[in-house]
Parts: sequence; C-alpha cells; structure tokens
Amino acid sequence: MKIKVLASGSKGNCSYIETKSARFLIDIGITYQRLKKELEKMNLTIDSIDCLLLTHAHNDHTSGLKVLLKNSKFKVYTNVDMLKELNIDINEDRIEEYQENISLNSKTNIIVFKTSHDAKGSVGFVINEDKNSLVYITDTGYINRKYFPLLTNKNIYYIESNHDEKMLLNGPYPFYLKQRILSDEGHLSNDTTAKYLKKLIGKDTMYIILAHLSEHNNKEELAYNSLSKIISEIEYNPKILIAKQNESLEEIEVLDDKIDMCR
Repeated sequence: MKIKVLASGSKGNCSYIETKSARFLIDIGITYQRLKKELEKMNLTIDSIDCLLLTHAHNDHTSGLKVLLKNSKFKVYTNVDMLKELNIDINEDRIEEYQENISLNSKTNIIVFKTSHDAKGSVGFVINEDKNSLVYITDTGYINRKYFPLLTNKNIYYIESNHDEKMLLNGPYPFYLKQRILSDEGHLSNDTTAKYLKKLIGKDTMYIILAHLSEHNNKEELAYNSLSKIISEIEYNPKILIAKQNESLEEIEVLDDKIDMCR
C-alpha cells in the first residue's frame, strides 16, 4: 500500500493511494495540469486511476473536479449531501454513492465514516488490504469516540493538524472565523490531534502524516513538536511527516508489515 500526498492545505488538497489491486485519488483540490504532472513523475497517467473519493464538497478539496471529469472516465465516490453542495453537473453513470464498506477490485476494502465539519456529508476513510492499513482524516472539528476501535493501531495515519490555538486566537482572522475553526464543525488543532493520536496509534503504527496545516495559524515545527512531545510519553515511535501545500510529499509504502520511504 502506498500514499503520496500531492497537496495539502487551505489552497488545495489531493492524495494518491495505491494498493495491490487499486489506484485512486482522495480529493481533487488542485488543477488538472498539476495532477497530470504529479502522476507523470510516478510514470502514471489519468487513465491509470480507478476512481476518485471525495471527503467533502469544500472548494479546496474539489476545485479541480469539473476539469478532471472532462478528462477522465473513472467513477467518483460521493454521497447525496455532498452532491447538493458541489453545484457541478455530474452524469449519474460517473457517480458511486458511498456505502459503509467499499470494495475496490475485490481486494481493497475502504470503510467510510462520518467526520464533523461545516460541509454536509463529510467523511473519512480507513483503507485496508491484507495486513496493511491507512487512516485518512481531514477537516473535522472532533473525532467521535465510537470510531476509536475502528481507527486504532493502523500502519499509517493521514490526519489534519490545522492550527496552533494561540496563533489562531492572537492572529488576524475575524472573531466569527476563529469561532468556526475552533468549533466541533471546524478543524483539529495541533494539541487535539496529538491527544487523539496518543490514544489511537499502536505497535503497528509506523508513519503519521500531519496534514492541512494553516498557513496563517500554524507552523510546521509547532505541529511536529506538539505530536512528538505527547507520543514520547508512550512506547511507540512512529515517523512524523508534514504534508505541504505547494510540493508533494515523498511516497510512503507499506510492504509485508514494513514501511519504506521512497524518494
């Protein structure tokens, strides 16, 4: 199982996931041309992609959808609530509606769960194939405790670490926007993400990708330090990476219960 984060942040989000049986994208908040170039670097084309999964309908996760639809033939996984917010005409034959469990090409299983964001129908994913697993959570104000068993002890976590609370409260955003970000339908802070991960990671966790960092209310070192400090209190020691807005992250691959970082 591989993940390559192509872009992560308030200006655009997109990740490429590959398993033994499937190749797919999560979100398309970048231009078609940028996506095409990133795929070419991996010796892939648009036709190599089996499907697109959308986490929610906000523009930084869907801005490239209209052009991508014109230049591809694969299915788009979404739900009724997202479709209402997208405001894009999508042919019915291109749409696959989310079920709780999705099976891609019979071997890749994706469990879909609800997140808490001010975008209707927002979701996260647990991706499984054989013994390999990846949790994908972005844009949520909190993680419901009922999902903790589902999210525990996975190989890779892609999870937002959006803001430092002090930077946000002392920063230039208007009060209503600060309230929105801090709400249960906003975004996870560095400290909140670290506290969640302390409860979720386990002996099989090898990598954590901190994602969707705010360019105004966060710094890479703050996100990194918040997490590294709190996980130093437990026995596990996964590698921490920071996903970036304007450059792709190195590819991470899980092979036979081991994780290698490929450049």
